[in-house]
Amino acid sequence: MPRGDGTGPAGQGRGGGRGMGRGQGQGRGRMGGPFAAGPGGNCVCPKCGKKVPHIVGAPCNKQSCPECGTIMTRE
Repeated sequence: MPRGDGTGPAGQGRGGGRGMGRGQGQGRGRMGGPFAAGPGGNCVCPKCGKKVPHIVGAPCNKQSCPECGTIMTRE
């Protein structure tokens, strides 16, 4: 019986898992965006349409529109 000290029985099985994407390397990006949108592109306001360049490390959904104050989305 395992007691939390590493004295339990040896594991069984083959360890043949394949991950959770659509094939290898085809899963969504870390933030759940459009398949890892990358460093370029724009943030766009869904209300007024204002576009600003995306800043690496600053998610669009954490920025407010400079024109109307609405939360931006990734283009």
